[in-house]
Amino acid sequence: MKFSAGLATLALATVAAARHSQRETSAEKPTPALKERSTETCDQWGEIETGSYIVYNDLWGEAAATSGSQCTTVNSVTNGIISWSTSWTWAGGSSSVKSFADVSLVFTPAELSALSTVTAVWEYSYSGTSIDADVAFDMFLSSSCSSTTDEYEIMIWLAALGGAGPISSTGSAIATVTLSGYSWKLYYGLNGSVKVYSFVASSEITSFDANLMTFFDYLVTYEGVSGSSCLIDIQAGTEPFTGTSATLKSSYYVAI
Repeated sequence: MKFSAGLATLALATVAAARHSQRETSAEKPTPALKERSTETCDQWGEIETGSYIVYNDLWGEAAATSGSQCTTVNSVTNGIISWSTSWTWAGGSSSVKSFADVSLVFTPAELSALSTVTAVWEYSYSGTSIDADVAFDMFLSSSCSSTTDEYEIMIWLAALGGAGPISSTGSAIATVTLSGYSWKLYYGLNGSVKVYSFVASSEITSFDANLMTFFDYLVTYEGVSGSSCLIDIQAGTEPFTGTSATLKSSYYVAI
């Protein structure tokens, strides 16, 4: 598995920080309604705003590939459920993430202690050849809701496909836990100065329905995360390393 805290993951943190600022700006203006037809972007920094979501193509690591491309499509948003997909082929740079096509929720940051429920439902399928990628939630906490500086990154990996693996200081899990009816291995590491906790499913989960606060509550109780930490970003998507003719199709809902 690629247990890493290298330059690639540091770059992802930089991209995420920029998104925090963008999310706040987006929250201040009305978001356009999604057209009935599919909307697609193949641009490196392409994005699609619809309802309470922003969908990113985000080919932030494409320079590490010897060849490849990726396009992301939004099909529909109905009652808060977004149907979207991303298709890609990446070769070369097998130890480097090429992109993070994902859905980001637009919301007002809130302290963990003020939240009781963050409902998430995610059903997906992944097809392709020699897929080396994850399927994961990527969430960020700051020390206060007046700051967009990341203190913690919390990941929930529904799948670790091929050789993909989380940031880890030791390459070994620090705990094995059962949360929301699923078994997870918990990893810890640093991404620069950001403390990273990754819950990695013991086996792939393609249909997920849970209260994400269960994971935050665990970290507050057992790992010393402060209940006054502020939830500032919720993203869900896939980080590919390499693979051919891969397509992730998702039906996704999240709400605070």
